[in-house]
Amino acid sequence: MKHISLENYRCFGSKQTARLAPITLLIGDQSTGKTSFLAIIRAFWDCVYGRQTPNFQEEPFDLGSYDGIIHRPKIGHHQKQQTPAVKSGYHPKSSFIMSGRIDENIEVEITFGKNGTVPVPLNTLLKNGHVWIRDNYDIGGRPKIQVGTSRGIWEAPLPEDVVSGDFPLIGMRRLLKVYLPEMFYDDRQHPNNFAPLNGSSVLSQSDSLEIIESELLSFDLDQQRPYASAPVRSKPSRTYDPASLSPDPEGDYVPMLLANLANHHLDTWKSLKKKIEDFGSQSGIFDEINIKRLGKLESDPFQIQVRKFQKKRKGPKRNLRDVGYGISQVLPILTELLLPENTRMLLVQQPEVHLHLGVQAELGSLFCNVAAQGRQLIIETHSDYLMDRIRMDVRDEKTDLKPEDVSILFFEHASSEVHIHSIEIDEMGNYLNTPAGYRDFFMNEVNRSLGLV
Repeated sequence: MKHISLENYRCFGSKQTARLAPITLLIGDQSTGKTSFLAIIRAFWDCVYGRQTPNFQEEPFDLGSYDGIIHRPKIGHHQKQQTPAVKSGYHPKSSFIMSGRIDENIEVEITFGKNGTVPVPLNTLLKNGHVWIRDNYDIGGRPKIQVGTSRGIWEAPLPEDVVSGDFPLIGMRRLLKVYLPEMFYDDRQHPNNFAPLNGSSVLSQSDSLEIIESELLSFDLDQQRPYASAPVRSKPSRTYDPASLSPDPEGDYVPMLLANLANHHLDTWKSLKKKIEDFGSQSGIFDEINIKRLGKLESDPFQIQVRKFQKKRKGPKRNLRDVGYGISQVLPILTELLLPENTRMLLVQQPEVHLHLGVQAELGSLFCNVAAQGRQLIIETHSDYLMDRIRMDVRDEKTDLKPEDVSILFFEHASSEVHIHSIEIDEMGNYLNTPAGYRDFFMNEVNRSLGLV
């Protein structure tokens, strides 16, 4: 994803546009919408690539019902007197909008409305240059599709064999590659039921071919869903019983995943184990990680052990429960980052939790290495050490990342909403285009640490 825009969503009232890069860092005070921003990125992905309507109550981004998601600006006392129908000092709009560019050539805009208590996409626009496709509902609630080129706009209801019951628009988009070409022409000579709109001429074969051959029907829908981590990961256990391998935000699945790899995918386990140990050694928190089975059967419990090397000998193997809490907190993030052929996008909340300052910095270097391999990381953080390491690694050319491959988004309260400021870095790692609020934010922290405030 190249950028994303939000409008009338949570604390973002007016339209806010944010540049996304291989590494995007989200910073700002508490309650400035950083978690909501991560949630809308996952929802946007679900709308573009997914198979079902986004769930805004799915962990780790439980945003509640529609009424808690729509932007609800406070109004002044005089306004409440003029509008007695307004209750509790709020006057929300009826929909919220998210839009973005998923690659260099394709833009998407989704308008959400209310269905009961949950948000649902009512209108989705995909655009590639002068060609666009829009799916939405007509007045009677029937799904329809509109298409357009520089020469006109046309509309048709979706075929009966595509629409069945409450089949969502999200799912129908995955069928457009198959059904849309057939909707244009029955026998490639007689137009189907696409009706011209706004004075357009009858749909021509050249227009239909331009739409069919556009990137809107060829971009890859088969991508793994982004992994979203919780700000606090699972507590370490002394022993683990075999459980689900399905990813979860807290990383409860990671011990079972590691044990499964050690049992059935030895080459993958050896590769992942080495990468995890390299990070542990470079950051100074451990040098070796092992799976210790407590029985001969796969269903028997197991332990995760780590070991720190001494100067002249290897130290004892210690249970994960008996070492620093930070190791168990960083292990799910390391697994998701280092496992080969994993999801291309990670949404990470506060990866620095329970980590020593030096380990936070080392995590910044790991983020650079992973992003340089073609993955996209969107990270909410309060760690200057992590951010500084990323800036310095880019400056020192530790990887192939360029300054434009890092985007820093500063979230700032402004009246009844939050503004997102996009900050860049230069070749020397210096911040560019920092707003006054950003400088004040860090200067206040410095002054407070020095006891000057």
